[in-house]
Amino acid sequence: MLLELVLIVSWSGGFIGVRFASDHAPIFLILLWRSLVSGLILLPFALLIGPRLKWEDILPQIGLGILAMSGYLAGFALAISLGVPTGLVALITDMLPLVVALLSWPMLGQALTAQQWLGSALGLVGVLIASGWSVQMGNVPIWAYILPILGTTSLALATLLQKRSRANTLPVHQSLCIQCLSAAAIFALFAWNEGGVMPVMELNFIGGILWLVFIATFGAWGLYYLALKKSSATRVTAILYLSPPVTMLWAWVMFDEPLSWAMMLGLLVSLLGIIIIARAQPRPAVTQA
Repeated sequence: MLLELVLIVSWSGGFIGVRFASDHAPIFLILLWRSLVSGLILLPFALLIGPRLKWEDILPQIGLGILAMSGYLAGFALAISLGVPTGLVALITDMLPLVVALLSWPMLGQALTAQQWLGSALGLVGVLIASGWSVQMGNVPIWAYILPILGTTSLALATLLQKRSRANTLPVHQSLCIQCLSAAAIFALFAWNEGGVMPVMELNFIGGILWLVFIATFGAWGLYYLALKKSSATRVTAILYLSPPVTMLWAWVMFDEPLSWAMMLGLLVSLLGIIIIARAQPRPAVTQA
């Protein structure tokens, strides 16, 4: 129970850290230094502790890093930088159980049950309720709301691929190190195009990066991958449905972001849908003779 609570708080902290740091530096520069510092801190441990790394172990982790780290982080961070409310971004991205359930059908041969279809529909309706109010109140481009959806789909793909591949056999610190460094290489290209890769030598930027490294990366991602080793993907992602309300309240207190009845209603509807998905048992995989 304690680990699950820490996972929820640290996962919410990732959204808050990006929101804070985005006031002091371009978004891809933030993501570059978050990933690079995290990977470099983990590198000595990855090399000295655990099985000897081989290319057949490293290559799948690079692919997962591109999907899970680069795709997911870029999706929600860009949305926040464009003005989508932080709590709403958390709500959209934490539809992860819904996307995992939907992708389990084509990827794992697990057909959705009637309960899972119902939960998926409720989750989508909740997001539309919450985001509809947000669209009316601001000048954020409509396509910005699609970014966290794409990021969530990327993380869901990585989650299912990690569960079904040998990439899941590496210790968490080794897989996280490789994925962070892989994501840093991707973000470096975008940061260079955005204006440069050198860090901003200001206290707020450095503090934001350290927050993202130790709270959002080591805390959130480390616990997430550790939980994936011990439980099902649907069970683990369902834990995160408590993250959006924490993020909404946190952003309201720190940044005075809007907190409306429409957002809370959408949140409750979505949470109901995710709970239904989490409790539903998928149909067995179909095998061919």
